Amino acid sequence: MLKDLESQHVMHTYNRFDVVLDRGEGCYIYDNYGKKYLDMGSGIAVNSLGYSHPKLMKSLEGQLHKLMHTSNLYYTKPQIETAALLAKYSGFKKVFFCNSGTEANEAAIKIARKHGVSQSPTKTQMISMTGGFHGRTYGALTATAQEKYQAPFKPMVPGFNYVEYNNIQQLKQVITHDTCGVILEVIQGESGIHVADKCYLQEVMKLCHDYNALLIIDEVQTGVGRTGSLFAYSQFDIEPDVITTAKGLGAGLPIGAVLVKEKADVLVPGDHGTTFGGNLMATTAAQVVIGELCENNLLQHVQEIGNYLKEKLECLKKRKNEVVDVRGMGLMIGIELSIPARHVINQCIEEGLLVIGAGENVIRFLPPLIIEKQHVDEAVTLLEKVIEQYS
Repeated sequence: MLKDLESQHVMHTYNRFDVVLDRGEGCYIYDNYGKKYLDMGSGIAVNSLGYSHPKLMKSLEGQLHKLMHTSNLYYTKPQIETAALLAKYSGFKKVFFCNSGTEANEAAIKIARKHGVSQSPTKTQMISMTGGFHGRTYGALTATAQEKYQAPFKPMVPGFNYVEYNNIQQLKQVITHDTCGVILEVIQGESGIHVADKCYLQEVMKLCHDYNALLIIDEVQTGVGRTGSLFAYSQFDIEPDVITTAKGLGAGLPIGAVLVKEKADVLVPGDHGTTFGGNLMATTAAQVVIGELCENNLLQHVQEIGNYLKEKLECLKKRKNEVVDVRGMGLMIGIELSIPARHVINQCIEEGLLVIGAGENVIRFLPPLIIEKQHVDEAVTLLEKVIEQYS
């Protein structure tokens, strides 16, 4: 059997759910037996346009017949055009393409340190927030201030300090003129959908300005329309120097990106690179995603459906004591439960609903951005059916 073959030959780095997924269409995905699931996780916020999106499929097929890969030693049209689109709609100056959110954060850390040492050889200290998640390679893992991820792989990269999320006084005590960068998420996703306070973020920005440290906003999960704007930071009235993004940008194909303002445009040939970053297939997909969001009213759709989803989940909270809290923005919503999330997720799978956990007691809704109200109604109905088993 397929699962037996997996256990023999694939490293055991995931505790998988007992389902083999095979194909998808729209907001639905099917297993190898043909069972249909409503997907409210979209590959952990990746499949932004759902499955088999006609415009995406047509663009990818066209590029596939032309050229799949060359290298960054040469110019390619999809990469340059995608960078121009991101710059146009974000207001940032330049883009570095890579393959994932982890890689984007690694590049951002290097940018912060190079910017720092250009002012002083001791200006190398980074600050990140407890509860944050920035990836699993060493720089990104060191920035991820969660012991459960770091413990097996210590020692971490030196020069990082951690402060409590949403605690500006603690940041004031730690930041110095040797700080080169502060990295954080405006919504912490992996630790349970925790939204930053707007005034806090504005104070963080001011401190970064005062100490000439780069403000890096990790938009790997919150970006590319997920919260109802192209990037979530714009809803908090702040202006970061660097943003990192990935996940939904490629609508299923691996891509990451670092966007910088002029002061953070410090990398030169030889400083950084990647073999596959910004490849033709991934940037072709990204062009379709950006076009749908910014030129075809998908951002407005996310705002409307996101409000509807949150409203329906708030109503569920009133009906079910097992729902402790509902929080998030746009189509990045978490519900905190009084019961273990994994038990609920397993039962949801049985009922034909895919959702994602975040910590021990939080379920995340990260559906394709194309979902409609009927999908929301179906998802909440199925979730309520599962929760009733614990009442």
